[in-house]
Amino acid sequence: MKIQTIGVVGAGSMGSGIANLAALNGFQVILRDIEERYLDHALQRIDQFMSKSVERGKMTEDQKQEALGRISTTTNLEEFSAANVVIEAVIEDMDLKKEVFRELDRIVPEDVILATNTSSMSITEIASVTKRPERVAGMHFFNPAQLMRLVEVVRGYQTSDDTVEELKELSRKLSKTPVEVKKDSPGFIVNRIMVPQFIEAIKLLEEGVASAEDIDQAVTLGLNYPMGPFTLQDFAGVDIGYHVMEYFKNEFNNDQYAPPLLLKQLVRSGRLGKKTGAGFYDYEKK
Repeated sequence: MKIQTIGVVGAGSMGSGIANLAALNGFQVILRDIEERYLDHALQRIDQFMSKSVERGKMTEDQKQEALGRISTTTNLEEFSAANVVIEAVIEDMDLKKEVFRELDRIVPEDVILATNTSSMSITEIASVTKRPERVAGMHFFNPAQLMRLVEVVRGYQTSDDTVEELKELSRKLSKTPVEVKKDSPGFIVNRIMVPQFIEAIKLLEEGVASAEDIDQAVTLGLNYPMGPFTLQDFAGVDIGYHVMEYFKNEFNNDQYAPPLLLKQLVRSGRLGKKTGAGFYDYEKK
């Protein structure tokens, strides 16, 4: 199937970024969320991102307006019947993802690929609520989706070879480099490697070995990473990291992935996370 229209479910930072990316690369986009205010915020983020690109000479105002014109918004999931592929980008909650996929399976034509942007959860379990598990796969973008070059294309247990190849080709058309995750394992590639590093960094802070700032500087200068573990966690959302660690611990049945006590206490106390907008650097200042 020729892909012309991409549906994106969820207009948060990842969903809006994916929608913007698709529109910039010439695709028609249907962006859906549960309330108009979330969609309005998404369009504002998209506009701001492209306005900065215009200021830097990376695109023209006409190109920006053309991209915006390719994005339509809706609160009605039924409109995804017009999509050639759908990418789900709701919060990392398995029950919610299953609910979305169950509805999408009913709405969209049976040959349409349903992809999830989950960063760690089981593709097989998500696909189990559909009648097309062979057409369900992971398509994990990184934040910000407009800039980060990688897409992890993840197989579920029943994902077909054709589905994987189609999503890899779509990734290239979106100006991304795809890598194939051949087995449905928690965290896939990047998060499987990154989360243990986060855990060790938090333990170093917890034990008083070094400050968050010095740990970040050691990692950026010593390992040549573009940013340190605390800067990255604050950017991505500390509570998201916490939930991923809990998921790893349960799925692998291994306490080595358990969130460190400091992280548990700070997230559970409400001092860190999306609700407060606070991260590790905010904690250290107090």
